[in-house]
Amino acid sequence: MSRIVLAYSGGLDTSVILKWLVDQGYEVIAYTANIGQPDDFEEIRTKALKTGASKVIIEDRREELVTDFIFPAIKANAIYEGRYLLGTALARPLIAKGQIEVAKREGADYVAHGATGKGNDQVRFELSYYALNPLIKVISPWKNPAFLARFKGRPDLIEYCQQKNINIKASLEKSYSEDANLIHISHESGILEDPSAFVPEHVYSWTRSPKEAPNQETIIEIHFKDGIPVKVVDQTNGVEKTKPLELFMYLNYLGAENGIGRVDMVENRFVGIKSRGVYESPGMTILHIAHRDLEGIAMDREVMRLRDMLSPKFAELVYYGFWYSPEMDFLMAAINKSQELIDGVVYLSLYKGNVQVLGRQSPTSLYDQALASMDIEGGFNQLDSIGFINLNAIRLKAHNAIMTSRGRKITDFLK
Repeated sequence: MSRIVLAYSGGLDTSVILKWLVDQGYEVIAYTANIGQPDDFEEIRTKALKTGASKVIIEDRREELVTDFIFPAIKANAIYEGRYLLGTALARPLIAKGQIEVAKREGADYVAHGATGKGNDQVRFELSYYALNPLIKVISPWKNPAFLARFKGRPDLIEYCQQKNINIKASLEKSYSEDANLIHISHESGILEDPSAFVPEHVYSWTRSPKEAPNQETIIEIHFKDGIPVKVVDQTNGVEKTKPLELFMYLNYLGAENGIGRVDMVENRFVGIKSRGVYESPGMTILHIAHRDLEGIAMDREVMRLRDMLSPKFAELVYYGFWYSPEMDFLMAAINKSQELIDGVVYLSLYKGNVQVLGRQSPTSLYDQALASMDIEGGFNQLDSIGFINLNAIRLKAHNAIMTSRGRKITDFLK
């Protein structure tokens, strides 16, 4: 009997897939990574065994998610299409890594996942599988003709569970889907597929509405070393967090309480389909704003310009599923180099959905108050600016001369 390691959440899709694989003659090992989703893992274990899994492996990978995936993304200022903080995309390669490790330990030749053939996750899972083990065999039921013929939609999945006595919480009444981890909760499909429809408040299951957030701001400070957050201090109550997981979870708590991190956007999936995603990423939002601000005082201008060219590509690679790739190794090396002197502390105010930077300081600061001051000469010879401006004006004068010779004026294009 062939052995297969299934990425198992205990939800509707993976419950059906587990039983279906067993019915196809596979020995199924259910693998669940604890990446911060609010689940009852013992309930998942019991359900998987009852559904037919020969073994259930549950691993706590939260610390690894923070240190090896979240923090590198923060250092890279990685945001897909300017808004999405990559909550799902960062977690998938870690789950895939766990599956491959279990497959090796358990002697399994196959791995499987429950991602659909229309989405991004299928790519993220499968590219990660093949990058980590080129010889692994992948079963993707939502791209299997026999599976697709049997299950045409949610009603068929629910009917199958009823037929096979699989306990499920899903129902036909729930009109959207959710995916949660330490980084975010995503909401999509169903009522959210209409891009013009307002998101009902009840959809937001993590963050408070900014309208109902506390009327008093929360003042915090975030300390960084080499671009990595190393300490959070809540000045409101004196709480300090220094361990990566605890630090990130505390920022999630503060962000959620203050209504921070909500995003409603239409994005471009890797497969070419546009989709609407509603995200709640409280801690990630706070960290991104703080880190970006600290770079303003501690990062060289030209290094920042080059790094800013790389950040969108870094985010794209994560989104598309190329976490384990030579191009990502290349980008990561450049990002890490850019962060070597990003040290210091950023002071922030959290208030009703907003993150406002109050100030920052850095032992590696490139800011010279004497030079920047309008009131102090500070060793800057203002007469030098005459030549600076004249040099930069040469090409503008030349362009004007050409336009004039052709009977045109620069101002014609400004009307």
